[in-house]
Amino acid sequence: MKETVADFDALLSPLEGDVLSVLWPNRKLRVREIHQRLKRKVAVSSVAVILDRLHDKGVVGRSEETARGGVRYVYFPLQDRQSFEKSVVEKTVNKLIDAFGHSAVSYFNERFKR
Repeated sequence: MKETVADFDALLSPLEGDVLSVLWPNRKLRVREIHQRLKRKVAVSSVAVILDRLHDKGVVGRSEETARGGVRYVYFPLQDRQSFEKSVVEKTVNKLIDAFGHSAVSYFNERFKR
């Protein structure tokens, strides 16, 4: 599987996906470290904002570390990629079944017969 989260475009912005793609294999990184590993031109402040949003969404956690000049965050994924994918699929399927009931279940049955 390709190491991007393009499949999650409906749930994450492209930059959020890229940030997670950097964070998953490295486990714990500071904003500047993530910024340096991204393969795109984007401001450090944009990466910080994205990480804050991912934190608010419950996708990443963060801890504080004291550094020269104050406190900074170290970010880490709350789930590995596989668990995240499973969680996304679970939530999506449950929402579809809740919204469309039997029609959704019938579709899934037909889809998996192929």
